[in-house]
Amino acid sequence: MTDPYASAGVDTEAGDRAVELMKAAVGRTHGPGVLGGFGGFAGLFDLSAAGAYAKPLLATSTDGVGTKIALAQAIDKHDTIGQDLVGMVVDDIVVVGAKPLFMTDYIACGRVVPERIADIVRGIAEACEATGTALVGGETAEHPGLMQPDDYDVAGAAVGIVEADAVLGAERVRAGDVVVAMASSGLHSNGFSLVRHILAQRSIALTDRVDELGGVAAEALLEPTRLYTLPLLGMLEAGHGIRSISHVTGGGIAANLARVLPQHLAVEIDRAGWQVPEVFDVLAQLGGFPLIEAEGTWNLGLGMLVVVDAADADRVIAASEQAGIPAWTVGEVRDAPTDPAGWVRGAKGVDGGAVRLSGSYR
Repeated sequence: MTDPYASAGVDTEAGDRAVELMKAAVGRTHGPGVLGGFGGFAGLFDLSAAGAYAKPLLATSTDGVGTKIALAQAIDKHDTIGQDLVGMVVDDIVVVGAKPLFMTDYIACGRVVPERIADIVRGIAEACEATGTALVGGETAEHPGLMQPDDYDVAGAAVGIVEADAVLGAERVRAGDVVVAMASSGLHSNGFSLVRHILAQRSIALTDRVDELGGVAAEALLEPTRLYTLPLLGMLEAGHGIRSISHVTGGGIAANLARVLPQHLAVEIDRAGWQVPEVFDVLAQLGGFPLIEAEGTWNLGLGMLVVVDAADADRVIAASEQAGIPAWTVGEVRDAPTDPAGWVRGAKGVDGGAVRLSGSYR
């Protein structure tokens, strides 16, 4: 019997094969809180497994990985995009002090290639396992006619939990606090439209070798997003005096930090305070612009910015470095300037504190 859906370009059997290939990796993320196993219409999570809370608040976040996917597609390497997705979603939950509980994912594609879909989901599952997050469900949707056969996009959403009186935020920040930077692993998942524009202007294909990058362009730039969840949760559980946390993603350094400062306070960051990773220097040189012009697009080596009581800064740095993440102090919180010229104040609808980067990069 002919399947009319198959004649329309949708292969349901391929979708089933993809599920079988990813099933074991997803199952490894399931703890006692996950009910119903794998493959249900909806994922179930027993909140009592999260522990006792006086006034529990649920935190949620959703995101994708943007045009970084184009690099994975160019070299047919799809096993790191999943970590990028988890980093973008789950690490947005920990910044409010919440412990991630579970995540779901969504993959839209022009054609289901079971091995490709399984690679993506295995990457998501492995990163969920590394952050203590259960992957409780997902969806793969085939969109023939709307997407090219080898095109796909990924998105995800996660939920976490935090005690009401433990929520981190700008209201906790005080003058005299310091800002500790936790190093990024590279570009993470932001600013790839600019990256692709730079390469295109120089007539460099994603599959070309770029000696300055140390290999094939797409492969070198696919370095996955660093995961900060467990190190940060460990610091919070140890009572390391953390006031607020900024995940340096879209919008760059100053705007993201300003979002977690109160309006009456400010931070000035000295550009000479760290060595910008080489990948950013190479891309800026290829693009013909100074690094300063990329501060609102790329993280330039700062993955997380942790605002902490000055007395606890050394402990935060030590805990980060023990987790394998270089960390250092980049600024001190002080009263906001009376003249706002040259200072960034908030982003994405948040009118926060003031942040300015000064000096020159090394």
